[in-house]
Amino acid sequence: MTHIRNFCIIAHIDHGKSTLADRLLEQTNTIAQRDMQAQVLDDMDLEKERGITIKSHAIQMAYSRGGEQYVLNLIDTPGHVDFSYEVSRSIAACEGALLVVDATQGIQAQTISNLYLALDNDLEIIPVMNKIDLDSAMPEEVADEIVDLLGCKSDEILRCSAKTGEGVPAILDAIVDRIPAPKGDPDAPLQALVFDSVFNPFRGIISYFRIVNGTLRTGDHVKFVSTGKEYNADEVGVLKLNMEPRSELRAGNVGYIISGIKTSREVRVGDTITHVDSPCDSAIAGFEAVKPMVFAGVYPVDTDDYEELRASIEKLQLNDASLTFEPESSLALGFGFRCGFLGLLHMEIVQERLTREFNMDVITTVPNVQYKVKLTNGTEVDVYNPSGMPEPNNIAEVYEPYIHAQIITKADFIGAVIKLCMDKRGILKNQTYLTTDRIEITFDLPLGEVVFDFYDKLKSISKGYASFDYYLNGYQPSKLVKLEILLNGDPVDALSTLTFVDNAYGIGRRMCEKLKELIPRQQFDVAIQAAIGSKIIARETVRQVRKDVTAKCYGGDITRKRKLLEKQKEGKKRMRQVGSVEVPQSAFLAVLRLD
Repeated sequence: MTHIRNFCIIAHIDHGKSTLADRLLEQTNTIAQRDMQAQVLDDMDLEKERGITIKSHAIQMAYSRGGEQYVLNLIDTPGHVDFSYEVSRSIAACEGALLVVDATQGIQAQTISNLYLALDNDLEIIPVMNKIDLDSAMPEEVADEIVDLLGCKSDEILRCSAKTGEGVPAILDAIVDRIPAPKGDPDAPLQALVFDSVFNPFRGIISYFRIVNGTLRTGDHVKFVSTGKEYNADEVGVLKLNMEPRSELRAGNVGYIISGIKTSREVRVGDTITHVDSPCDSAIAGFEAVKPMVFAGVYPVDTDDYEELRASIEKLQLNDASLTFEPESSLALGFGFRCGFLGLLHMEIVQERLTREFNMDVITTVPNVQYKVKLTNGTEVDVYNPSGMPEPNNIAEVYEPYIHAQIITKADFIGAVIKLCMDKRGILKNQTYLTTDRIEITFDLPLGEVVFDFYDKLKSISKGYASFDYYLNGYQPSKLVKLEILLNGDPVDALSTLTFVDNAYGIGRRMCEKLKELIPRQQFDVAIQAAIGSKIIARETVRQVRKDVTAKCYGGDITRKRKLLEKQKEGKKRMRQVGSVEVPQSAFLAVLRLD
């Protein structure tokens, strides 16, 4: 055990975590040169296309130094705030962390957020300054920022270029020297923490674990503590680039177990694996339950695919434990699921993965957040979607979730950033100059205003320099109304939304205009209306496609034309009673991008 080191790499988005992981794998000869590619651990097509890490990836490296052989278990983590739950789970399986900071950008919001996660778990932090080979690098200023943040000495900061490989050997030495070996007793009863799992169509569910105490051998009779289910360990092994079977794994190691589990409900991330014959006294404290920030309905395009969609979401939840879902139904879309996501990017990624990995065509409704409603009879209910909103005469007060947002930006953009937050009903709490040119602004903002386009707007007004991090900060009373969209007098519940009363008119007006562009013309007039309760606040009309029925009339009395037009009018009226309006998927998505 003295020769095992478990560590993860944490950083803000795009500071070079995955590239540094590539260099570490290269230096330790874990991957042959011919198999090497950029972001080798990011195995999803989606990750490579977008250039972001979505999943944590564990891999074992062998490193020899001074005649001694060391086993290094590395977990590469995502940087985006929407995937912070992945980071928290990775941190729980480690004793140390490499904190990577970009020498051209300095410390950003997610750097601080991930650092606090690591400190809460008592991890040994090794600061690494990356991208020192770039002309725009500011090594001295960034080193001062890191010293201020960590309270370390300037010479403890390792400087490297993950692109060229400069300074990487020193990082490997620091991992061996500074990160403590795992503690644990190989002879104690087995205690292993499940920190991730994947679904394999041929072998069932594969769980990734970190052994805290005890030894796990192939063929052992094991059980999962929280579900109480018992299995035989058909195969255990370590995670190299591919899975490599081993006859046994001892305390302190990270590995995988295949035991032929078929149903996804039997495996939970954060569960403890132990032996059936000599179980451990207590389960390992798992992870905090994840709190979804954004809710949206996910419905199959074809209603017959409902059960298939349920199976797909369950399999996806195995691999993405921050996704929550429960069944719901909609008048317009039939049966589907109300899913909870950590943010808009997370929602987009889940939708993409359902399409790519499970071949599921889905419709996603307008995202919203969870509100609390106090009724006139004194009871309090949680409202996840607009259709669950009680009647206005039964509501005493509505509370909406607020977040505590930290925005770090260059001083040049401070005015535009404050204006954006004010427009989103934000309350300025604090502003602190980190350096002469960088400022941290703290705002309390309603989460409902942030879930749509806040992050995109923040990036564009700050030319990509602003970084944004947030956590939930309780509920506050608010004036919210339910804005409904009616097509020919029938409400489309998938397009209805809860919004602040002062914004309702503008949003309703824009939604009607947008839908007018997107809904195809029918044989009859389609009235698109935005309404609050029984009051119509905006209207647009998609004009009918008309045939010129009077074309065959040449000369004669006007009554001949009138007769034909009346006949057509009757037909249109009948058609309108039986005709239904199809709302294309693009209309649901366009509502998210009203600007």
